[in-house]
Amino acid sequence: MRLLPALLLLSISSLAAAETTEFRTTDVHPPDYPTVRALKYMSDYLEEATGGRLSMKIYSGGQLGEEKDSLEITIFGGIDINRVNMSPLNSIVPETLVLGMPFIFDSVDHMRSVVDGPIGDDILAALEPHGLVGLAYYDSGARSFYNVVRPVRSPADLDGMKIRVMNSELFVEMVAALGANPTPMRFGEVYESLVLGTIDGSENNWPSYESTRHFEVAGFYTRTEHSMAPEVLVMSKRRWDKLSAADQAIVREAARASVPYMRELWDARVSRSREKILAHGVEVIETVDKTPFREAVASVYDIFLTTPELRALAQRIRESSPAAGGDSS
Repeated sequence: MRLLPALLLLSISSLAAAETTEFRTTDVHPPDYPTVRALKYMSDYLEEATGGRLSMKIYSGGQLGEEKDSLEITIFGGIDINRVNMSPLNSIVPETLVLGMPFIFDSVDHMRSVVDGPIGDDILAALEPHGLVGLAYYDSGARSFYNVVRPVRSPADLDGMKIRVMNSELFVEMVAALGANPTPMRFGEVYESLVLGTIDGSENNWPSYESTRHFEVAGFYTRTEHSMAPEVLVMSKRRWDKLSAADQAIVREAARASVPYMRELWDARVSRSREKILAHGVEVIETVDKTPFREAVASVYDIFLTTPELRALAQRIRESSPAAGGDSS
């Protein structure tokens, strides 16, 4: 008779162990990067909410491959949760392209209000037919131009400059529309190329400009903030469909709870980078009339927003701007 409680306890213990789930999670950024720390926050949230039944094993630093490759693996179920840039999603889910259009957002606050609201939810929902479940958005920073030649205050100042861009057709067309010569190049090659004169400039956010030491050789930084495309946290639909409705709700809750934490870390990082850059003596053009820049890239919208649905989505974002008196609906 004494064996019964022991056997029952062993059975319950084995069942609990069988139900324990550790989600395989990837991010190309290093362990101390805000998005990776936000994933750790999410994992801790899951563990606490489920008594340790759900958690995440985080592979940072690109251990599971570059974003394009890891995204494909996620769709097929080999990776459970993935933090990816919008760019590799553009060819899969056209709606994601709208968030990366130049000057679509007026400010960081505008971008955040959009992705936190109904528009953001609609774009996340568009991922599902393609094997992905959208969980939340993380910041990727406001990208601006910097160069070694001269201050840039209008598109005319970019005329003829060789500007490095990521390997993205959208960015190539945008830079060309502004009068510069777009030069696709791996990010790790930019510093040497600036030194050698292979390129005249590049574009990126404050932390990337600072952490790569590009500010040491490219001493002119203009806050065009032409792109504020967020990053997105996705889950494999194959894994998602195996979860109970209750666990699906907990995963969504944990992902969204990690967003304010990520933004707090990101804003602090931007502030530190900006202070270091200014202390170095970089000439920063803080106030920029963005109207001529927006007008110059109007043709880019015609090239990429090729359906009425995509154009309507872009219009919703524009109308949601605080300047337009919108509400992100």
